[in-house]
Amino acid sequence: MKALALLALAGVSCMVVAEEQSTPAHTQESLEVERYEYAMDLDIARVIESPDIPDVCQVVPVQMTYEDHQGKRHVLEYLVMGKGCSNG
Repeated sequence: MKALALLALAGVSCMVVAEEQSTPAHTQESLEVERYEYAMDLDIARVIESPDIPDVCQVVPVQMTYEDHQGKRHVLEYLVMGKGCSNG
């Protein structure tokens, strides 16, 4: 029984490793960075990667990777205020 459970676990592990090794579509091609403009009509179905806001006290550009409703990936650059400012 233990051998059967171990064999099943090994089979599932191989499938997970094989799935992780497949290269996502966005790494195979270079995506053009779109710069955000005020009132831009965005079609964001799923966020793939969102940025960490830098620990600085100034406005900085960051990039977010997302997928639209047709499954196409985009990279959007926009400005944020850093989180390094103090209120004192």
